Amino acid sequence: MSIVLDIVRTYRTPREVMARRIGADVREDRALAVLMGACVLIFVAQWPRLARTAHFDTDVGFDALLAGALFAWLFVAPLLLYVLSLLVQIAFKLVGRTANGYSVRMAMFWGLLAAAPLFLLTGLTGGFVGPGPALNLVGGLAFVTLIVFWITGLALVAQRRPETES
Repeated sequence: MSIVLDIVRTYRTPREVMARRIGADVREDRALAVLMGACVLIFVAQWPRLARTAHFDTDVGFDALLAGALFAWLFVAPLLLYVLSLLVQIAFKLVGRTANGYSVRMAMFWGLLAAAPLFLLTGLTGGFVGPGPALNLVGGLAFVTLIVFWITGLALVAQRRPETES
């Protein structure tokens, strides 16, 4: 299946798509690719907002703002998301659920990638409209969608019987 079609399908049937994306075999390269793809899309989503900020506030240039966003989304965010997935895996173990690390990571990373189009819309809204109710509404929608996808994926992982522990 193509990634784009699976992202669209995730908005209709998230459990089905996540079950297929997690799969039975452990493919850590796939999890990392999904995470980095999501982080790149969210980094690109920042560009309109950063351009607006650089235009109205000339203290910091666009290139400096872009460098900060690049560092944050392509270096720091993946590390923090791996730590968050580890904490979720530990929480699963504390409540008596057995879930392998790959399934937890993939569920969380796919949820982030599936919600990325709404983060792109949030970036466009921030760039063209600026701060205000419209940006708050679109940003809130993106955040709620991300949380729903994460919870759906983690609920699926909690119900599965893992074959391997990692």
